[in-house]
Amino acid sequence: MSHVLAAVAWPYANGPRHIGHVSGFGVPSDVFSRYMRMAGHDVLMVSGTDEHGTPIQVQADADGVTPRELADRYNRVIVEDLHGLGLSYDLFTRTTTRNHYAVVQELFEGLYRNGYIVAKTTLGAKSPSTGRTLPDRYIEGTCPICGYDSARGDQCDNCGNQLDPEQLINPRSKINGETPEFVETEHFFLDLPAFAGALATWLDTREGWRPNVLKFSRNLLDDLQPRAITRDLEWGVPIPLDGWRDRADKRIYVWFDAVIGYLSASIEWARRSGDPDAWKKWWSADGQGKDALGYYFMGKDNIVFHSVIWPGLLLGYSGAGDSGGEPGDLGALNLPTEVVSSEYLTMEGRKFSSSRKVVIYVRDFLERYDADALRYFIAAAGPESNDTDFTWAEFVRRNNDELVAGWGNLVNRSISMAAKNFGAIPPAGELTAEDEALLAVAREGFTTVGELIGKHRQKAAIGEAMRIVGEANKYLSDQAPWKLKDEASKPRMGTILHVALQVVSDANTLLSPFLPHSAQKVHELLGGTGVHSPMPSIVEVDDLDGGPSYPVLTGDYTVGVSWRSVPLVAGTALAAPKPVFRKLDPSVVDEELARLAG
Repeated sequence: MSHVLAAVAWPYANGPRHIGHVSGFGVPSDVFSRYMRMAGHDVLMVSGTDEHGTPIQVQADADGVTPRELADRYNRVIVEDLHGLGLSYDLFTRTTTRNHYAVVQELFEGLYRNGYIVAKTTLGAKSPSTGRTLPDRYIEGTCPICGYDSARGDQCDNCGNQLDPEQLINPRSKINGETPEFVETEHFFLDLPAFAGALATWLDTREGWRPNVLKFSRNLLDDLQPRAITRDLEWGVPIPLDGWRDRADKRIYVWFDAVIGYLSASIEWARRSGDPDAWKKWWSADGQGKDALGYYFMGKDNIVFHSVIWPGLLLGYSGAGDSGGEPGDLGALNLPTEVVSSEYLTMEGRKFSSSRKVVIYVRDFLERYDADALRYFIAAAGPESNDTDFTWAEFVRRNNDELVAGWGNLVNRSISMAAKNFGAIPPAGELTAEDEALLAVAREGFTTVGELIGKHRQKAAIGEAMRIVGEANKYLSDQAPWKLKDEASKPRMGTILHVALQVVSDANTLLSPFLPHSAQKVHELLGGTGVHSPMPSIVEVDDLDGGPSYPVLTGDYTVGVSWRSVPLVAGTALAAPKPVFRKLDPSVVDEELARLAG
């Protein structure tokens, strides 16, 4: 058994999340975590809402509320949406907790003591009309490196290079289009070049990473620049240094505090578990967590933060950067085992855009369709290694032809025949070569599907599980148990149905990480009791250190099925099943396209 950290990208709390977001960070991380728990590993899946920075402040001003009120609103919306999808977080929290503030400040101080944070006078962008600081992401212009005309002030999405807003050619404010003023201001910078050697050595040890992630990360090391950690902000974590901590106009910048959330959420989970040191099993590099594994899930626009910046912070705090140092009070900390980045999901051939209404929010989707239908589409056709287009026609086709006509049909007809003819799971008589072959295919799936999920090849994994479903449907058609109606043939009918039901049970386990809601239903249709696929709960909690209360996602995932074939018990009562999946009318496509058109 291994200790496995599933560190899931933090959704930004300035609005509801759309299905493109959860295709990158949400469903893939949950499929992996569910499988690893079923396989016997001790998994800690953590994340939360990212709630600091000027974008939150800008949105709050526009809505006439405080930043905290805006963050509260969308934190709850996002928690409810992720709960609806069945994402099995051990703790989904937020970055406005006092626990998070304390952990962020501890890492800042440790990096500062080791010389990896330095003060510099630099140019800051301000709005001429309001006098307020403009965040880097709210400044747009032409990239000085590749010439892309819509580069942001922190990064060019075309060439992937980090930027400072004053480097942009013809910079403009995305808020009102005005040209920003650049004025001198003092800030603290992370000395990223001081990690180039240590990061290169570490990246050279990475095996099994998706090639695009590893190549992109190595290329970034060629031109690392110091990166500002603080900004002229009113909304964020205070700077924990004398002369700075009480200043209302300087805060730690959101990119720095958000990545530390993986650690702070783990510490919060441990504190809530009753064992405040339990987080060390996943994080302590020189103690009980030294053999732990850490997998980070995100979309490809976040690779730099997880394969370069966050490992740099961990190296610096642990005293393992190019300039050495001593570990802070939390000790030496584990680096990521793998950065699991997904590509982009587009919608009907266009990039998701809330402002242009090219979007479908998670909660709107779940109001009209089943969560497992979306989870299936993401697993089977999502942006695992290539940009992928979501179309309503393809969603309906996969739902009807694969979930309903494939998996749902196998479940329904095998249980229906057994219930009608035996009222229970019939006993198995002597097995034929065809019976043995199908049972062997299903048993082998636990190795093949499990290995594919473990290697983050979820498309291939669910494809293999559905291939087994196809083999079982073919077996039933070939064996035609409905023709064996006379008393002499009935034992053979029972054997065929027993074999089919055993494969249904096995396939249900193989599909459980992908389709946890329907897996529980199939378990119960087979006469099973208790929890098959554990689900998260929304729990209102008090801040551990006296701050405002808030909702979290958490759950007990020690229950549920294991990753193995469990023999069915003959005689277990069966009732006529209800359909597990809903067939969608093709008119859904026209209805949804009309909504998209406005």
